[in-house]
Amino acid sequence: MRFNDNAGLDASEVRDLRGSGGGGVGGRVVLGGGGLGLVGVLVYVLLAQFGGISTGPLGLGDAGSDQQVNSGALADSCRTGADANNDHDCAVVAIVNSIQDYWTGQFTRTGRTYHESTTTFFNGGVGTGCGSATSDVGPFYCPADSGVYIDLTFFDELRQRFGATGGLFSEAYVLAHEYGHHVQNLLGTSARVRGGAGPESDGVRLELQADCYAGVWANHATTTPTENGMPLITDVTEEDIAGALDTAGRIGDDFIQRELGGGTVDESTFTHGTSAQRERWFRTGYTTGDPARCNTFRTAELG
Repeated sequence: MRFNDNAGLDASEVRDLRGSGGGGVGGRVVLGGGGLGLVGVLVYVLLAQFGGISTGPLGLGDAGSDQQVNSGALADSCRTGADANNDHDCAVVAIVNSIQDYWTGQFTRTGRTYHESTTTFFNGGVGTGCGSATSDVGPFYCPADSGVYIDLTFFDELRQRFGATGGLFSEAYVLAHEYGHHVQNLLGTSARVRGGAGPESDGVRLELQADCYAGVWANHATTTPTENGMPLITDVTEEDIAGALDTAGRIGDDFIQRELGGGTVDESTFTHGTSAQRERWFRTGYTTGDPARCNTFRTAELG
């Protein structure tokens, strides 16, 4: 995965709270509307940290008295695609830019208006419109403040604990999945979902649709222009796609329960879909490039 050296970056789409003292550390986040993060419930199997309710002292979208927004460094250092090719934080900024550029254009083409979501980097814990969360929840989307939240050390966890091959495009898949939840929120899909658990539950269908939306973005990643008309991403290889599929396979409910939990797979507790399903729906989005093909709610067979 490579970025166009001359394309501009917009660091204003990312809020950096790292090193700011956290906020809500030890609390619990309530993630409605299908926004259970990428692996929130699955990490529960491993760490027993997910669940409960904590509104916390923080207002909706408020960084809190002990959380200082420190995004100036990103704005100073992440200006172009060349910066993204040489700095990991800038690469994440570029990925966020590309994902939102695609959905902005897609919404416009269908007569809708896309409202941008801010991605927040944090360490340890963070306060959100959905309550307080620790890093153990994993990356997540909060529908109450339309924000994506991620502790970037999660990508190390994917490699070290989950055994994923990793790579920058695998990280892009994670972020694109969370932005898939933002798209669902904007379209009203999340509000119509009844939730629940089980292999055919609405909750699983919501997560698989977010995987499919991630694949749709991946299909268009090298042709989506920035505001200056240049595609930000110049190269996505088959190795990149294989890395994304590998990550999808290692965060399926069955893989987590069998390999990292107690070894017993209980389908009644599924919340995100099996490894095969997650791979299938990412691939569906990637091969078709069509969000309309991501309607997991109207198919009898999820894969």
